[in-house]
Amino acid sequence: MTEPKRTELTIQQERALLIRVMLPGADVDRHDPLGELRSLVKTARAKVVDEMTANRSKVHPGLYVGRGKAEEIADRADQNRVDVVIFDNDLTPAQVRDLEKIIDRKVLDRSEVILDIFAAHARTNEARIQVELAQLEYTYPRLRHMWTHLERMAGGAATAATLTATAPRRWA
Repeated sequence: MTEPKRTELTIQQERALLIRVMLPGADVDRHDPLGELRSLVKTARAKVVDEMTANRSKVHPGLYVGRGKAEEIADRADQNRVDVVIFDNDLTPAQVRDLEKIIDRKVLDRSEVILDIFAAHARTNEARIQVELAQLEYTYPRLRHMWTHLERMAGGAATAATLTATAPRRWA
């Protein structure tokens, strides 16, 4: 598996695979569990090309779904030429990282989709700044993977490690 190719925070015009993990006791519309996420993704101007649901008794701590389900998601993403996999569940930064390694695509959760929608619809300078700040605060733990393409550059002034170390100072 290669490192994920996460270079942008937006999902505009991307082909998306939607995933909903249904846990016991969760308040989910059993007839259309992905209806709300589908609407959010369309509002963010991505194209929904496939959907999956999975029933689990509990969350897998490393991948949210088990390894077998993550590999099944990767196969479906390959078959449908998907650009991004979007979970209707909240994922930790470690889960996103581990899923991206297996699926080999950008992985988002519903919170990132909502932030993308706010960013696209912010009109005033104050609104744009507030949304950008919210995006940066939410995505900061995930940002170090956006610059991995710089690690192979020899003789350059900065590496991914340097950029992630200096990023908090630039945003402060």
